[in-house]
Amino acid sequence: MSVEVLNETEYPIDGVEFQEIADYVLRAMHVSSAAEMSVIFVEPDAIAALHKRWLDLEGPTDVMSFPIDELRPGAADAPTEAGVLGDVVICPQVAQTQAASAGHSTTEEMLLLAVHGILHLLGYDHAEKDEEKEMFALQRKLLLTFLAERG
Repeated sequence: MSVEVLNETEYPIDGVEFQEIADYVLRAMHVSSAAEMSVIFVEPDAIAALHKRWLDLEGPTDVMSFPIDELRPGAADAPTEAGVLGDVVICPQVAQTQAASAGHSTTEEMLLLAVHGILHLLGYDHAEKDEEKEMFALQRKLLLTFLAERG
C-alpha cells in the first residue's frame, strides 16, 4: 500500500504512526496492496473551507474524506483491485478539543478519525441508524486491535 501522510499544520504529527494505522485498516479490509491513499493534516481554516465547499456547512470539522476510485472492501480470497482510494483530511486542533472532552489523547482521537475517514473512503456511512451502528462498531474494533497489536 502506498499511504502518504502530509502535515500542513504546526501540530506535531508522527507520520509513521498514521501510515501504520492506514496500512493496518486497509489490510484488515482486504484492500489491494497496490492501492494508494493520503492522510492530510490541516489547519482549522483549511478544513472549514472544505466543509463549506463540499457540505455547505459552516466552521471547522474533525475529519473529511474524499474518495477517488470508490474502492470497496474485499475478501481474504479476493482483495479489491488496485486504485486510488482517496484522501482523508484531519484537523488536529478540532481533534484536540474532542480528545479533551472524551478524556483521551489527541493522538488517539486522530487515530480514531483516520480509521473513520478510511471507512468512509471504503463506502461506509453513518447517515442511518443501522449504518452508524455497523460503522462505529467496525472502527472501534479496528482501532482497538491496532492499538493492542502495537502494545
